[in-house]
Amino acid sequence: MSQDELYRDAADQFGSALDRLARAYEVDPEKRRDLIQEIHFQLWRSFQTFDARCSLRTWVYRVAHHVAASHVVRERRTFKNLVSLEELEMLPDKDQQSNMDQRRNLERLSLLIQRLKPLDRQVIVSYLEEMDAASIGEITGLSPPNVAMRIHRIKNILARRFHDARDHGRGGHAG
Repeated sequence: MSQDELYRDAADQFGSALDRLARAYEVDPEKRRDLIQEIHFQLWRSFQTFDARCSLRTWVYRVAHHVAASHVVRERRTFKNLVSLEELEMLPDKDQQSNMDQRRNLERLSLLIQRLKPLDRQVIVSYLEEMDAASIGEITGLSPPNVAMRIHRIKNILARRFHDARDHGRGGHAG
C-alpha cells in the first residue's frame, strides 16, 4: 500500500478514536483542532517508514500519542498544571454538586485525565479505547505488567475522586 492509501485507511478506521485521544490531551477547542491536524499530518508522514512490524492500530496510536505528548510538553512550558498520580489524589475537589449527570461525570473524568502526566494519560486513554496491556505496552514501551499496574492504580484514583466528590456534594465526609 502507498503512503496515501495507508493514511486513508488509518483515518477511516481510527479517526473517531484520534478525536477522542486529542480531547483527552487538550481541553481548549482551538488548540485541540490544531493538535488533531498535527496528529493527522504526522500520521501521514509516518507511513513513509511503516513496515508492518506492528499492527496498523498500534502504529496509529503510537504516532498519535507521541504527537499529543509532545504537544503537552510544549504547553507545559506555558502552563505548569500537570500533576503526578499522587498529586492528583491530593487535589481539592472543585465540583461538589450532589446530582451530577452522566455528561458532568464524563467532563470531570476528562479533566482529571487531562491533568495526568503524558505517560499516565497515554496509558489510561489507550485503556479507555479498549486496548489490552500488551498493545499499550507496544505503544508506550512499558512492560504489560507495568501497564496493568498503572491502569489499576489510575482507575482506583479516579474512582476515589468521584467517590469523594459525591460525599462532599451530599454534605458527608470524605473518608
